[in-house]
Parts: sequence; structure tokens; C-alpha cells
Amino acid sequence: MSTTVVKPEIIAAYKTHDKDTGSSEVQIALLSARISHLTEHLRTHRKDFHSRRGLLQMASRRRKLLDYLKRQNLNKYTEILQKLNLRK
Repeated sequence: MSTTVVKPEIIAAYKTHDKDTGSSEVQIALLSARISHLTEHLRTHRKDFHSRRGLLQMASRRRKLLDYLKRQNLNKYTEILQKLNLRK
């Protein structure tokens, strides 16, 4: 991922239809971009505990969305895991 989060590009890459901005896939992709961006920030600012808390919240929100997607549509779940290069 890049150093900045570019929402329109991410939404365009993961949307399921033309007006899609909030489907699980898009939300997971946006959270993943923000998580990787914040991870880089925390590598240089090790004692930024407020941002670390936000990172943990984002990671758990992404996990919940992934679990939901896994229950609803297993094919989309495995597809997005491969696209985003996530474990599990």
C-alpha cells in the first residue's frame, strides 16, 4: 500500500456496483489502507499510544467485517483476503 490513503481509488477497485461506497468489501479495503498507513506512523513514533489504540480499534472493526463477510459470502471473503494479502 502507499503512504497515503486515497479513498476514491480504493472504492473504485473494490466496489460491487456503480454507486457502492459502503459494502463490506469496500469498508474492509479502506480499513486495511488506514491500518497500513497507521502502522508505518507507529514505526517511527513508537510511544504514540493514542494512535495505537485507534489502530487496534480499526483492526478489530476489520476483523468483525471479515467475519460477517465470511458468514454471508465465503467466495467474496476468500477473494478479498487474496486481494488485500491478509492472513487467515
